[in-house]
Amino acid sequence: MLVSGKQILQHAHENGYAVGAFNVNNMEQVQAIIEAAEAMESPVIIQASQGGLKYAGVEYIAEMAKVAAQKASVPVAIHLDHGTDFKQIMLCIRNGFTSVMVDASKHSLEKNIEITKYIVETAHAVGVSVEAELGKIGGTEDDITVDEKDATYTDPDEAERFVKETGVDCLAIAVGTAHGPYKGEPKLDFDRIKVIKEKLNIPLVLHGSSGVPEASIKKAIGLGINKINIDTDIRMAFHKAVKEFIHNNPDEYDPRMILGPSKQAMKQVIAEKMQMFDSVGRAWK
Repeated sequence: MLVSGKQILQHAHENGYAVGAFNVNNMEQVQAIIEAAEAMESPVIIQASQGGLKYAGVEYIAEMAKVAAQKASVPVAIHLDHGTDFKQIMLCIRNGFTSVMVDASKHSLEKNIEITKYIVETAHAVGVSVEAELGKIGGTEDDITVDEKDATYTDPDEAERFVKETGVDCLAIAVGTAHGPYKGEPKLDFDRIKVIKEKLNIPLVLHGSSGVPEASIKKAIGLGINKINIDTDIRMAFHKAVKEFIHNNPDEYDPRMILGPSKQAMKQVIAEKMQMFDSVGRAWK
């Protein structure tokens, strides 16, 4: 069931839950995501960053994700995460992505609006959903790095203007999370989430969610977060499983034997996230 990002997130928005958006770089990750989604009967978003696309190739990622989605019994969207280049965004749309993120958050509000509006008009013309970002989320996402001192929270009034003028389908907000592993426990600005949700009344997105305590995630969902990005936790599960297998089987050289346990480890993490996000059993036919 290949669907648009808007279809998935609007359902989550209207029913008060969140959908996991899980980053992929290879086949095992795609399989782990789909197998977990079907086991949990959960809608899901397969997403790739510009770094992931550079590693595997847009065509490879797109075709793997499309095959998985078309064979799946649950709704699946294919999403570009943190698209900063117009050509890259258009390439993803041409290759069958059903959702794209334009990240012009490094620019001024006016420039961000101008860039995002143009992408929205282009993508909506062919039925592709658009996510944008307002505020600056700290940490590193592939080749995008925002120093902690440069991170800024999303202003609710600016967000209201931004959504009205651009027509985006969902908005990623900066409320205290960061990309990559945390050194301490992140503190989310729940009051800010609440105010932004009330002003916009559209699906909201939480980036940098790996490592955020479950209680904080659930509270954020209750206040209006509908899409939650997970990457680091999946990478760490992959690393741990491969490391343990090679340690216990030093003479094994078959990639299938080495990567099999890693797929199961990633699948378990993804299923646990779906339970945390309250998306279990939310798949529609």
